[in-house]
Amino acid sequence: MKKYRCDICGYVYDPEVGDSAAGVDPGTDFDNLPEDWECPICGAGKEDFSEV
Repeated sequence: MKKYRCDICGYVYDPEVGDSAAGVDPGTDFDNLPEDWECPICGAGKEDFSEV
């Protein structure tokens, strides 16, 4: 699974970990995140992430 880095703060979304604070289960691919999902560190939208 591909990881994605926030272009603003550097947070890396790892699909193997998910985002428990946002209710995203481990194993959730970045493309399957809700459209309104935001970076848990800075609040940036999915459009501000780049594949690592």
